[in-house]
Amino acid sequence: MSLFLGIDTSNYTTSVALCDGTGRVLQKKRLLPVKSGERGLRQSDAVFHHTKAYPELLIELFENVDEKIEAVGVSVSPTTEIGSYMPCFLVGESFASSLSSVLNIPVFRFSHQQGHIVAALYSADKLDLLNEKFIAFHVSGGTTDAVLCENDNGNLKITPISSSNDLKAGQAVDRIGVKIGLQFPCGKELEKLALKSDKNFKIKIKLYDGDCSLSGLENKCLKMLQDGESSEDVAKFLFCYIAETLSSMVSDIFSKFGELPLVFAGGVMSNTIIKNILKSRFSAFFAEPEFSSDNAAGIAVLTKINLKMSR
Repeated sequence: MSLFLGIDTSNYTTSVALCDGTGRVLQKKRLLPVKSGERGLRQSDAVFHHTKAYPELLIELFENVDEKIEAVGVSVSPTTEIGSYMPCFLVGESFASSLSSVLNIPVFRFSHQQGHIVAALYSADKLDLLNEKFIAFHVSGGTTDAVLCENDNGNLKITPISSSNDLKAGQAVDRIGVKIGLQFPCGKELEKLALKSDKNFKIKIKLYDGDCSLSGLENKCLKMLQDGESSEDVAKFLFCYIAETLSSMVSDIFSKFGELPLVFAGGVMSNTIIKNILKSRFSAFFAEPEFSSDNAAGIAVLTKINLKMSR
């Protein structure tokens, strides 16, 4: 059976995945180490850890696999926008190019964002949406983006619609989590705190030509902590505020583009509080947690699709 290898070296996770001829995905990934009290990694440190982790993960991935790799795909930039760049993606691109030369197989290059969106579609069993127009949200530490997705001769064409014009949702989560004393990345532990709160909040969101602003959210949470409010209530407020922001963005987008199919991707979207609020208001598709956080599954699936289209 043919295999299609996907590689993703985002800022905080090294991940590799195989998609087989039936479309089934097997993946391995490793979170990069971040020192206690810190809110992320320098790019030079991320490059070092990716370079060290990638060969080890490949050994794990291929431990019981002996089928032939038909093609390799890799994320080479955060998004498809011109100028989108982070040094950590050079690690994955370097390995993918080397494999392509040694094995004499094609290499396909994608954005990290394309991988996230396709991973969400794969997880939700909605890859058929790749043949339609749909709206996707990519909500993570580096992005809070809404994009229009279309099929462009087999490729996933992405057109930005709206985004956060300052702080990203995942940044807010990690900054408040670290302030509370949690280990980066803070999403899972912060959610555990939030689920202990029974407080309800009235939250009003203002958009700016469809874009959101989340810098005020960080300030509000810091003020709540200074005023002695519990970590549980602050955590719940944080997630409810993000959910209300995304909800307002969806409503604004639907008013402009119509109610197209709606997909949520990215690590922040694994949060059950945010997910449940959005599910109560919109018919939308969500990835399972392992396909919400950074992963190479979508890149492997896109590789399989693109090789088929190129023949």
